[in-house]
Amino acid sequence: MRLAPRETLAARHGKLREAVNAADLDSLVVTHLPNVFYLTNFQGTAGVAVVTRERLYLILDFRYSAAASALWDTPHGCPDAEIVPVDRTYDETLTVLIKKLQLQRLGIEGAYVSVNRAHDLAKSLDATIQAGSGVIFEERGPNAAARPVSVVATDGVVEQLRIVKDAHEIAMLRRGGELLSTVAVDVLGEIKAGMKEQEFAARIDWRIKNAGFERCSFETIVASGPNAAQPHAHASERVMKDGDLVVLDFGGVYGGYCVDLTRTIALGRPDAEMTRVYGAVLEAQKAAIGVIRPGVLAGDIDAAARGTLHRHKLAEAFGHSTGHGLGVEIHETPRIGPRREATGNAPAPSDVAIEPGMVFTIEPGAYLPGWGGVRIEDDVLVTSDGVEVLTNVPTGL
Repeated sequence: MRLAPRETLAARHGKLREAVNAADLDSLVVTHLPNVFYLTNFQGTAGVAVVTRERLYLILDFRYSAAASALWDTPHGCPDAEIVPVDRTYDETLTVLIKKLQLQRLGIEGAYVSVNRAHDLAKSLDATIQAGSGVIFEERGPNAAARPVSVVATDGVVEQLRIVKDAHEIAMLRRGGELLSTVAVDVLGEIKAGMKEQEFAARIDWRIKNAGFERCSFETIVASGPNAAQPHAHASERVMKDGDLVVLDFGGVYGGYCVDLTRTIALGRPDAEMTRVYGAVLEAQKAAIGVIRPGVLAGDIDAAARGTLHRHKLAEAFGHSTGHGLGVEIHETPRIGPRREATGNAPAPSDVAIEPGMVFTIEPGAYLPGWGGVRIEDDVLVTSDGVEVLTNVPTGL
């Protein structure tokens, strides 16, 4: 079974409740579906979790309630949890539940709840909305309770827990890396001149699903010739031909966890400039992986890659971050990017200290408009004494 065991979910709930208590809240409303999955194993297109100090309530509509109930009775069911069926709408059901539980300080996910939705929730509860240290909205009707309800916008409470992976997550990402490596080896043996980018992208997608992944983790990139100068090019009708560099960037979702891989290959014999640029990017990737260990800053990893490309006079051709976290979403914390000034009390993303259990990509690149581009990407797991590369695919041009 690819879902987290009940004991793992219970441990996640415990850590979340500690964070909720530290924020002086009595509950957190979780609406971002990747976070709902992380906490409950529920996968669907709609659902709301309300985490209190004692229980978790999962609000679901008719489409999902039967499947969730069946899951609850397995070793992968959500512990200390109750399924709440939707009556009319999700938000009306949420309001009734909050009133029933007499919750007073209610956290919401500020990054994912719209202003209008937060306003409507506060109005239905005769509540104030708080963000940061101040009240930004107050809706107190004549029948409001003596003790006002506060709706508090939180920032990344669940996401912070997801940065360091637990044993189940590492197992899913490690197996996903193994499967994706197998797909990549097959793909690299099939590409040839005369195929359209879209045609080959469809072939990659089929191999990903046939290998055992639930789905692709993002839109597959096949970018050939001058299209390879666009880091996130869409596969087009362009016919690949001898003399092209081709960037292949693809990934899959295994057990709910995303893996990601990029290789660049030459169709036909690579010329001197292709060899030079490719060699510089490969050297940059090796330099970045070489400095990964617990305690190093994310910005130091980026600097290792960026400094290498600078020495090869390709600094201006590398405009994105060196890597990004992986997990239930394809882009997570930590961001492996250039050092930046911190804003407020929080450290800059690139100042995050790397810890064992973090999983992220290392993917330097060089993009030259009118000529093409090169990117090489692997997934890595930070260990207690260094790094484990989760993807194992040849890097020959």
